[in-house]
Amino acid sequence: MTTPARGTEFRYGSSRMDPAAGLLACRYSLDGRTFEERITLSPEGRWDSPAVAAAARWVFLLAGVSYYKTAAPPVIHTGDTALTKGERDFLRDFYLQGLGEFAFRNGIDLSGLRIEGPVADDVATQAEGRPTADREAGPRRALVPFGGGIDSIVSVELVRRRADVALFVVSRPGDRFDAIERPAAVTGLPVVRAGREIDPQLLRSRELGFLNGHVPVTGILSAIAVMAAALEGRDAVVMSNEWSASIPTVMIGTVEAGGRAVNHQYSKSEAFEAAFREMLRQAGEALPDGAGMPDYFSALRPRTELWIAERFARMEQYHSTFRSCNRAFHIDRSQRLDHWCGQCDKCCFIDLILAPFLPAAALSQIFGGREPLADPSLAGRFRALLGTSDADKPFECVGEVNECRAAVLLAARRPDRAGSAVLDELAAEVLALPGRPSTEGLLRPVGGHFIPAAYATEELLD
Repeated sequence: MTTPARGTEFRYGSSRMDPAAGLLACRYSLDGRTFEERITLSPEGRWDSPAVAAAARWVFLLAGVSYYKTAAPPVIHTGDTALTKGERDFLRDFYLQGLGEFAFRNGIDLSGLRIEGPVADDVATQAEGRPTADREAGPRRALVPFGGGIDSIVSVELVRRRADVALFVVSRPGDRFDAIERPAAVTGLPVVRAGREIDPQLLRSRELGFLNGHVPVTGILSAIAVMAAALEGRDAVVMSNEWSASIPTVMIGTVEAGGRAVNHQYSKSEAFEAAFREMLRQAGEALPDGAGMPDYFSALRPRTELWIAERFARMEQYHSTFRSCNRAFHIDRSQRLDHWCGQCDKCCFIDLILAPFLPAAALSQIFGGREPLADPSLAGRFRALLGTSDADKPFECVGEVNECRAAVLLAARRPDRAGSAVLDELAAEVLALPGRPSTEGLLRPVGGHFIPAAYATEELLD
């Protein structure tokens, strides 16, 4: 494989807030080429709040990854932005882990990445003597990032029982995705919006010779959500990231030989959640007013996709509007579908995980007569999800192998699936494997979480 040409140094420039315009502008450079990202939020917010400024700083720091990856140089310089040792370590890990898939696909070794720049005092020194905010006081007001899929829908329905909820949606200015807007309307909840305008040069990546690949966009959107919550005086950003988001997509080499995991969903993982929470905690302790930062946690962290699908199956009001197909979110509107394509890995996974809990006729209707499980030509895609072929797990936001295997076995038992050639064949292959996934175990909490008591529900944690 030919080693791609790489740059020399990526540098953080400056960030500027314009409250009257509701704007945060972030500037970066790479070997003399400059970039600017523009984030727009409502000008009718608490723009003078120190928490907003602290959140904007993290938007600036995390959004840089989109521009760094254009040439992936070995050095990142933070410019005039001073970082504590903890912040520097977190940022480096965000780049290394978040760009794991990018590096793997481009044949790049990022392990020697250096982050240089001014050093800040640690938080203990900055925050000495300042009070810590009482997070349990007052009514709960949550902001829930909403993508229109089964995870965020289930999360919203859980959180709205405990808090005053608003949805949070990010899109390009002037553009909205029908696959988000339709289920958002079903919730009946208010929507807080942010516009994210990436530098136009990124849309010309091929023409300009940039490197391409996946970036940890959920991390960037998380920081924007925290800023939006601080502007609105909301106490929490509630994500919808489940247990299986922490499971690596592929393993390069073996653990014994010092291999490394690559996770397409790194910025949805428990590791990222814990690390970003710590950065926000430290930022809150350093604020002059002692008010703290909005809390940040996932409401679904201890739950599997199988459990989420079982809960979503009961929410019939959303069945005709939700759409997780990748083609629904194409940047080019002319290529954006207004229906499920029924062919992509995401369509296959959603069909598979819902098949145990919804009638075959209902899923056929949801997919507009293009249900993946009814198409024998897609058996290879399902085998990749099940880990029963030589194909790697797809680099998509899909569930863990045992969740998928349990879904196949449960779906194959349904009377309305009798005679399904695809399901019968896949179920037989799973049954022939050593060991068998515990369906009952996968429908119970399976991992740790950071859900505060004020947001916890018996349904979620028991």
